[in-house]
Amino acid sequence: MKVYHHGLLVPLDKNNVDTDQIIPKQFLTSTSRDGFGKALFYDWRYLDDDREDPDFVLNASCYQGASILLVRDNFGCGSSREHAPWALKQYGFTVILAESFADIFFNNCMNNKILAITLPERTIDSLFKLAGQYVDIKIEVDLVGQKLLSDKFSPINFDIRPDIKQKLLSGLDSISITETYEVKIKEFEDNLVKTKSWM
Repeated sequence: MKVYHHGLLVPLDKNNVDTDQIIPKQFLTSTSRDGFGKALFYDWRYLDDDREDPDFVLNASCYQGASILLVRDNFGCGSSREHAPWALKQYGFTVILAESFADIFFNNCMNNKILAITLPERTIDSLFKLAGQYVDIKIEVDLVGQKLLSDKFSPINFDIRPDIKQKLLSGLDSISITETYEVKIKEFEDNLVKTKSWM
């Protein structure tokens, strides 16, 4: 088995987390992709004096270095900007588990090599229950076999679109995949020119 990712799970027990909560609007002035990780969930992570809120789950010492985010329903609703997945990726998240994702946010995640996995509500509930019992849930993501593996639970199967699976396993984005067909595209263009010359 080739492990696509192995990381620590952190639970964020919230529904309808929108992109303004993921990355507040005051941090969207930059057109650069850098520096957004420190502003992830800013209004929840920090107090009014910019100190970390000790009650917010991401600030707990046991979850430092977590790379798998567990959330509830409709994650990433709101704006279509890519800043939200940029912030998640730069913070260190590679995998997000949710009951559902907003469509544009889902596609933006995949374009930024974040694996967004949709799981049934009962499975999400079970994972949150486990997260309430253990703070050290480490998960292996078997993308080839489409399974989540851990010593804390039985294997969990997940679905993924074949094109997304191919992109993540190959490390290529949509443009890079198109470039792999460069020879065939050139042949098509040449044949098209020849065909038009006889018209």
